[in-house]
Amino acid sequence: MSEDAVLVNVEDGVMVVTINRPKAKNSVNLAVAKGIAAAMDQLDSDDSIRAAILTGADNTFCAGMDLKAFVTGELPMIKGRGFAGLVEKLPQKPLIGAVEGFALAGGCELALSCDVLVVGDNVKFGIPEVKRGLAAAAGGLMRLPKQIPPRIAMEMALTGDFISAQRAYELGLINRIVPAGSALEGALEMAKTIAANGPMAVLASKRVVVESGNWSEEEMWKNQAAIVDPVFSSEDAIEGSKAFAEKRAPNWKGK
Repeated sequence: MSEDAVLVNVEDGVMVVTINRPKAKNSVNLAVAKGIAAAMDQLDSDDSIRAAILTGADNTFCAGMDLKAFVTGELPMIKGRGFAGLVEKLPQKPLIGAVEGFALAGGCELALSCDVLVVGDNVKFGIPEVKRGLAAAAGGLMRLPKQIPPRIAMEMALTGDFISAQRAYELGLINRIVPAGSALEGALEMAKTIAANGPMAVLASKRVVVESGNWSEEEMWKNQAAIVDPVFSSEDAIEGSKAFAEKRAPNWKGK
């Protein structure tokens, strides 16, 4: 694996994962998939890391699968994790997408795999696989209609046409639009806010939001309790309340 295909930097509890193939518009080959998978393993196994950001080098997020590698028989898949080492196994900790330029095909599917998105105002989103005789099988066809109105998702899937950052924001696909070139800065600001919160509370909150969509009315309260009750009985819950009363920053222990 090329050591430069993916760059990983950790500072102040925040990991930044950068797809580093700017000459190929950060398209995903096997080296990128291995690099992202390794970063996600590190994210979830290192208690000092509270959140991660996925971005692309040189003001482009990701143009999708490397088609030149694909025609030679190389597939950018990791067993158990799928395309780009991410889309079939998402991290337990928060993952923020810092998106610039283009998020197309597999690149759009990577963005859809993030928990929140901070996007430059020049970004284009799309799943244009049908224009190449392919299908958006890395989660686009399944995740997109859950994140925007299904009829709009259907239109994007069948036409392969792009939408702008503003349209994506109006549809509720993204969280924040920032001036082009400042998506990483905006994502870092959000990540630092998340990292300052109670780590157990953050993990439990993400888990409930992700899993509750499949819960029935009869089981939802029991399922939520199983996840959040340990948070309420934790040392961090006491510390958070004390810190609030004493008007100071909490000292989280993660237990």
